[in-house]
Amino acid sequence: MAGRRGERVADWADGRVGIYRLAKSNMRKIFPDHWSFMLGEICLYSFVVIILTGVWLTLFFKPSMAEVVYDGSYVPLNGQRVSEAFDSTMYISFEVRGGLLIRQIHHWAALVFVAAMFVHMMRVFFTGAFRKPREVNWLFGFGLLFLGMLDGFFGYSLPDDLLSGTGIRFIEGVILSVPVIGTYVQMFLFGGEFPGTDIIPRFYSLHVLLVPGVMLGLLVAHLILVFFHKHTQFAGPGRTEKNVVGMPLLPVYLAKAGGFFFLTFGVLAAVAALASINPIWAFGPYRPDQVSTGAQPDWYMGFAEGLIRVMPGWEIHAWGHTLALGVLIPFLLFPTVLGLIAAYPFVEGWITRDRREHHLLDRPRNAPVRTALGAAWIALYLVTLVGGGNDLFATHFHLSLNAMTWTVRIGFFVVPVVVFEITRRWCLGLQRRDRDLVLHGRETGRIRKLPHGEYVEVHEPLPAERLHTLTAHEQPEPLAGGGSLRARLSRAYFGGGGQIRKATRGERERLTAGHGHGRGGE
Repeated sequence: MAGRRGERVADWADGRVGIYRLAKSNMRKIFPDHWSFMLGEICLYSFVVIILTGVWLTLFFKPSMAEVVYDGSYVPLNGQRVSEAFDSTMYISFEVRGGLLIRQIHHWAALVFVAAMFVHMMRVFFTGAFRKPREVNWLFGFGLLFLGMLDGFFGYSLPDDLLSGTGIRFIEGVILSVPVIGTYVQMFLFGGEFPGTDIIPRFYSLHVLLVPGVMLGLLVAHLILVFFHKHTQFAGPGRTEKNVVGMPLLPVYLAKAGGFFFLTFGVLAAVAALASINPIWAFGPYRPDQVSTGAQPDWYMGFAEGLIRVMPGWEIHAWGHTLALGVLIPFLLFPTVLGLIAAYPFVEGWITRDRREHHLLDRPRNAPVRTALGAAWIALYLVTLVGGGNDLFATHFHLSLNAMTWTVRIGFFVVPVVVFEITRRWCLGLQRRDRDLVLHGRETGRIRKLPHGEYVEVHEPLPAERLHTLTAHEQPEPLAGGGSLRARLSRAYFGGGGQIRKATRGERERLTAGHGHGRGGE
């Protein structure tokens, strides 16, 4: 009787919302199995952890800058005037059972979330997974990365401690450098002169409502497009642009995903329990007349801070106004670099004139220019990250702060170019090695004497799967034509300096007999 009732309920629901038909068409969807695909899952699972711990923290946090006298269990701060935001964060950390652990899980999950998105996007970039039909999904992923960075800044600003207040002061200076509208934006954001009384409540609304809501929408859209477009996969025997080789979503992939979620949650909890992060009691409450020594933002904002720290303090005075180029230029450069990353799939598509759908991934070595561009961007980021911590490098390694600043200034222009060229040549060298392996097979170290007296080393042919991996990639021809920008970029990507011609079947067959392949070579 209970079974029939359940069937009637299921039939009623399916007739109105189509649950059965939807499940039947998607629950057996095939997903390829490769370790690099788990990077995207780490993003998803850490975001879930952020939401769960964030909801818990909102039950105790008070987003107010009203002053109160601290009288909690942390004795060194007793009697000091602090904001309610700082006081409630101290209450979570020392009075609420498990509060410090949850707070640190939340912070560590945010760091891992941004880091996982960064690495995941690099995987997508280096393997060419952004190509048609996934350009829009690349933009969704980029939007999640940017909003994750922005929401992270809002989040670590909420405790209103000396470190976060220094970061807010930094942002206020950047806003004031914007011509014409900078002062108006500053007054609107802070509700008056810095620090005002509204910035923490406004950041709180952005941090827990607006930005997470937009991110959740982007995440759902991102996952829908992942389902709509079949999943990318690396080339291999039996894998084509028209199929997907892997495991079904139910029950195999879902079971593995569930275990991986709890593994991610467990690692985050272990790290939070063992490694302290953002100890606001060590910094104390924010005071506009104080600056925390060695103040550093979370790593993902180091790029922006490094640009401003190493930029010369140029100013232009005209018509009674001052244009602070030392702040304005880095402020404009930061979104420009991010915008170029977002636009790259469309730029490469314009260069190649490729309108086909791509579901097989590239090996990074087979796209030397693209790989070199990605490596150069990472090098640029690391150089500016060093610039963001130039004071710490100077004090810890007993170096001159001016020397550190000039090193970063020069490295900003030199290091990416050097890394680009090294990476490009490295990829070309790997392509040459692959070509030699395909043509000559694997060296065995065994020597054979031929009938006419010549000694040759016996080579073993590569396994079919390995041979397919080394020869499955396409090699586009550079665009013919004159000196147009597109033609020049196409020659740079696919000319002699951009790829090594892969071995053909005819070349391989002609060389096989000369290397003692097969039993005759033993």
